Amino acid sequence: MRHPVLTNRVRLIIWWLVWFVLTLGQSLLFYFAYGAFAKESISDSIISLVLYAGIGLSLWYPFVYFNAGEVKPFTLILNLVLIGAFSITIWVLLTKLLVSLILPEVNDYAAYFDATFPYRIGTGVFIYGIIILTYYLFVSLTNLSEKNAREARLETLVKETELKMLRSQINPHFLFNSLNSVSSLTITDPDRARDMVIKLSDFMRYALSKKDEQLVSLRSELENLRLYLDIEKVRFGNRLELEESIGENCLDIKMPVMLLQPLYENAVKHGVYESTESVMISTCALISGEHLRITISNNFDPTATSRKGTGTGLQNVSRRLELFYGKKASVEALKEESSFTVILSIPAEPV
Repeated sequence: MRHPVLTNRVRLIIWWLVWFVLTLGQSLLFYFAYGAFAKESISDSIISLVLYAGIGLSLWYPFVYFNAGEVKPFTLILNLVLIGAFSITIWVLLTKLLVSLILPEVNDYAAYFDATFPYRIGTGVFIYGIIILTYYLFVSLTNLSEKNAREARLETLVKETELKMLRSQINPHFLFNSLNSVSSLTITDPDRARDMVIKLSDFMRYALSKKDEQLVSLRSELENLRLYLDIEKVRFGNRLELEESIGENCLDIKMPVMLLQPLYENAVKHGVYESTESVMISTCALISGEHLRITISNNFDPTATSRKGTGTGLQNVSRRLELFYGKKASVEALKEESSFTVILSIPAEPV
């Protein structure tokens, strides 16, 4: 594990600022302990705490070593106490030695040192405890950050996996229906069957060339959906009519690829399939506030025997919206006496 202070410039600056404050505090403490303001007190405090700051930085390495793996609490506490005792002893001895070497003209430093010695030990123990607690805080925050990062990666992986699964439900279902239709048309109308195969090929090329949950423009989605509807028109002829009202400012709004296809498939399935009359599928797109609002509606024969759907298409779209946009998007289905409408709302973000 990297050093939490030495590898971060801001933390290093804060580290030395804290030691500057501790230096002032120690000078004031020693002033009361000695009973007077000795001329060597500032130099002593500066040398003392610069030394301790260096020792404090180096304490990270034995701290990490003794906390690695499974360590019994008693063993860990004993190790920390021994490290603390050794560090404080070295700090006190080095301080006295360096001050004596740097300030040899100060004759009464020994008396000053002896008077402040108990306070030095107390200060050393207190600061050592703060250093160890700070390092524990760093470790805890690092572990929490890594845990959150792992959970975020796992959540992303689960989300991507579910999105892939949801999208994979679209192509095979549509392909199965289309191939059945091609099979029928090869006998009754080979030319229309050939036309349908070409359009199906173009449609599948678009679907398979896009990466899962790749963002595409509404323009691109509509072009591909027209291919899909052309395929269905080969089957149903004049029974399937199309109407569009698309705002020009909507065409560059981005959305997940193949998001709308299940809605049109539902419109064909529950409209054209179940009606002997012509069915109009209408598409309206407009910008409403910060959202793109897409309305897809179709009429149906209310007297026809309706095949009960599984709701997979709408559930698929709803779940993809939830995974991709969270609460920023919605899908609403409205069924009236002879019409069915789906209203899709997604954030209006241009490509």
